[in-house]
Amino acid sequence: MLAGEDKRRSQRVIVRVPITILLAENDQTLKISCHTVAVNIHGAMIICPRALEENTKLEVINGRTDEKIGCRVTRAPRESAEGFLIPVEFSTPSPNFWQITFPPSNWKALDN
Repeated sequence: MLAGEDKRRSQRVIVRVPITILLAENDQTLKISCHTVAVNIHGAMIICPRALEENTKLEVINGRTDEKIGCRVTRAPRESAEGFLIPVEFSTPSPNFWQITFPPSNWKALDN
C-alpha cells in the first residue's frame, strides 16, 4: 500500500491520459498539453511542462473525449524527469470524466 492510500476518498488508477489544461494568465487563456499519471473520481496527478502554484484554478480537457472540467492545484508541484508532477482536484467529484471503471473503495490488491 502506498503512503496515504488508506486515507484516499476514492481508488486511484495509474493511467496515462492525454489532457490539455486551460489556464488564465495576463488576460489570456493558455493551452498547455499534458498527461495524467494517475486518476480518480476527484481529480488526477498530471505531468506538466511548467510548474503551477498551489490553489491555481484551471480547466482540464480530456484528450480522449474532449470533455472539460474545472480544477484547482491542491499542493505545490514536484519536479520530475518528465516535467512537473501536479495534483489537481475537480470542482466536484466526477466518476465518469475519465471514462474508466474504478475499483470499489474497499478493493485491495492480492499479495503474491
